[in-house]
Amino acid sequence: MAFEWMAPLMFLGLVVFLLLGYPVAFSLAANGLLFAFIGIQMGFFEFSLLQALPDRIFGIMSNATLLAIPFFTFMGLILERSGMAEELLDTMGQLFGAVRGGLAYAVILVGALLAATTGVVAATVIAMGLISLPIMLRYGYDKRLATGTIAASGTLAQIVPPSLVLIVLADQLGVSVGDMYRGALIPALVLVGLYLLYVLVITLVRPQAAPAMPPEARTLRGSALMKRAAVTMLPPLILIFLVLGTIFLGIATPTEGGAMGAVGALALAGLKGRLDRVLLKQAMDSTTRLTSFVMFILIGSTIFSLVFRGVDGDAWVEGLLTSLPGGEMGFLIAVNILIFLLAFFLDFFEIAFIIVPLLAPVASALGIDLVWFGVLLGINMQTAFMHPPFGFALFYLRSVAPQTVKTTDIYWGALPFLFIQLFMVALVLAFPGMVSLLSR
Repeated sequence: MAFEWMAPLMFLGLVVFLLLGYPVAFSLAANGLLFAFIGIQMGFFEFSLLQALPDRIFGIMSNATLLAIPFFTFMGLILERSGMAEELLDTMGQLFGAVRGGLAYAVILVGALLAATTGVVAATVIAMGLISLPIMLRYGYDKRLATGTIAASGTLAQIVPPSLVLIVLADQLGVSVGDMYRGALIPALVLVGLYLLYVLVITLVRPQAAPAMPPEARTLRGSALMKRAAVTMLPPLILIFLVLGTIFLGIATPTEGGAMGAVGALALAGLKGRLDRVLLKQAMDSTTRLTSFVMFILIGSTIFSLVFRGVDGDAWVEGLLTSLPGGEMGFLIAVNILIFLLAFFLDFFEIAFIIVPLLAPVASALGIDLVWFGVLLGINMQTAFMHPPFGFALFYLRSVAPQTVKTTDIYWGALPFLFIQLFMVALVLAFPGMVSLLSR
């Protein structure tokens, strides 16, 4: 009877560690080693299982797929700090400024472009918040619409390839990153379309909430505007093809695509005359910090998972989830509700490294396609950035928003886009073909 309680107690112990505020990586490792010691003393756990830890840690450090994380992070930081976001927003604003909601359309489309090149939520939200929010407010945009559009567009970096979330999910689910990227492409484009559709509806129902830019603010017209658009937008599109095109065509692996993207970002920054020692140092420091964070969480999670499986935790989770009413659909609904609720308290890395490894065997046993399952979870985890009051995108935007914008404006502005993201989860559940169309 005591052995049967080891797995649930171990999971509860991890929750306690996290609620006490200890770092996730150390909470995972400490909790795993603590229950390993208890299990050894009580005769429930074989000490010899711990001898597998060095091999598992070396496997993490030598995992070529995970090399894509520092490459894509470095690429995104170089592009963000080289001023590409400012140029894209200014050009898009000029292109769409003559129509109602034009600035909101520009923010969404630039968010999608930045997601396909930078993949960094914090950088995208902060850049667009600093540049576009004051302009949108100056021309009479509703505060809630403006802040919600900026925050939601920034989170597109979580689902638009080359998303770091998709790399991590592919690694945890044991599927190809290329398949995950191809599977996420159509849902990502549909989500962008839903954002644009929401803005269109707002302009029809409440035209005063998103007015067109006045003629005097549209300084570029005709051939001058077309020339500016070509000069500003072609380099990111070429970089997107260099990275995603080579991956989708099977010419390069995601890691190789990330390496080419990093070199391409350096080249673009150099052509703009903005590649200097300070820029390189900032990008390398941030990349090293994020990569170390991911590696430590992975090491902690492998210690936790080894001990958890040693006390039959995987069997406990599988029995718990497969006994839910409704079979496969009941499992999927329960998992999505669980991920949505956990996203209030945990970020996407923590969910991916703690929860997904427990769900993957159950999904596989139920015959669920793991690429489709990974894309579904990725869309759901995107909501972690938009949850009031703890969504990180909302915090990033609050840090750069003018004092005239209240925190409640940001929260209320985020809610419609949060519901759109949840509707996207329902669409993927109802129409799995939108994922499998390109992933196979």
